[in-house]
Amino acid sequence: MSPATLPAKYDVLPSPLDYSALAAEELVERIERRKRELKAVILGHNYQRTEIQEVSDYLGDSLGLSQEAASTDADTIVFCGVHFMAETAKVLSPEKRVLMPDLRAGCPMADFVTGTALRNLIDQHPDAVVVAYVNSTAEVKALADICVTSSNAVAIVDTIPRDTPILFVPDKNLADYVAEKTGRDNIIAWEGYCYVHDDMVLDELERAKAKHPEAKVVVHPEARRELLEAADFVTSTSGMVALAEEHDALIFGTERGLVDRMKQRFPEKTMIPLSGAAICGNMKLNTLAKLAWCLDHEEHEVVLPEDVRAAAAASLERMLELSGGWKAPTEEEAELEAAGVRPRGCGCA
Repeated sequence: MSPATLPAKYDVLPSPLDYSALAAEELVERIERRKRELKAVILGHNYQRTEIQEVSDYLGDSLGLSQEAASTDADTIVFCGVHFMAETAKVLSPEKRVLMPDLRAGCPMADFVTGTALRNLIDQHPDAVVVAYVNSTAEVKALADICVTSSNAVAIVDTIPRDTPILFVPDKNLADYVAEKTGRDNIIAWEGYCYVHDDMVLDELERAKAKHPEAKVVVHPEARRELLEAADFVTSTSGMVALAEEHDALIFGTERGLVDRMKQRFPEKTMIPLSGAAICGNMKLNTLAKLAWCLDHEEHEVVLPEDVRAAAAASLERMLELSGGWKAPTEEEAELEAAGVRPRGCGCA
C-alpha cells in the first residue's frame, strides 16, 4: 500500500514537525503498521533514544546490525543511527532499500577523512596498508585494504607483517590503542576522533569512582589512553552490554544512550555514566516522529555508486574472513536479543 492509499486515520502528514504533534502511542502504531506494509526492518544503534530502541527490531553496534539486516528477508532497512552506518547497511545489502529518518545524522569522526585526503596520504605512503575503522564513510572503506571494528582491530592489525607501515583512519585514539597493544611503531594515525569519547577526562572518572567505589570501569577504545589505562575493561559497546549482564555495578565510559538502555534492562543494578555530558547529538537527531515520517514518505534513501559499494564490501569481507566471519545468533543469543540485550559481538562505536 502506498502512502497515498493509507486510510484516513493514517493520512500522511507533510513534515516531521507535524508528526511530532501526535501522541507517542499513535506514532508507534503508525510505525508498526507501515513497517509491516513495507516489509521493513528497523535497526536501532546502542546510542539511540530509548523510544527509538523500543520500536527497533534489532539493537546493537553498527556493523552487527547491518549484518543481521542482511540476513533477513526484509525489503527495506530503516537505520536509526548515523549516515555511515546506513551506508554500511547498503554495502552489505545492495538489493535492499535503505532509509534514514534524518539525513543530517552524520558522524563528525567519519567526516574527519575524505576520499580525496586519503588518496593524497596513500600517494605519500605507497607501501602502507590502509586500515579503516568501520566508523568511516563508504568512500573511505572503498579505498582501504581492510576494515576493523573496535573489537577486532588489535587482532586484525596483528595479521599485517610487522615491517609494513599502516595508515589507520579515522580515529587516532583507537589507532593509539592498537599501537600500544600490538607494540607497533609504524602506525600512521589520521587526526580524527569521536568528540563524545575524546571529551571524557580522568577527573570525571575519578569523581565517578569516588561515588561508586564498588563499580568496575569499562571504557570504549575511542577514549584517550589515560582513561583506558584507568579502566578495568576496554571494549566495544556490545562488549559493554555483555559486561552489564555479568556485573552488578559498572561505570561506562561511552555515550549515554547505552547507559540509559542498561538502566532500563537492569534496574536493580548500578549503571553509571562516566560523564553525564557524553551525549552524541547526531545520534539523538532520530526521533519517533521522524521515523514515522520516514516510513510514511519512504524517505530518505541511501544510494551508493556500485563501484564504491563493491570496493567497500571487499574491505569488509577481508575483515570478516580474518575474524572468522559473522554467524547467525544462537538460540541463547536470540533470547537475549528479544530481551533487549545484545551479547558480545563484532563491535563498533
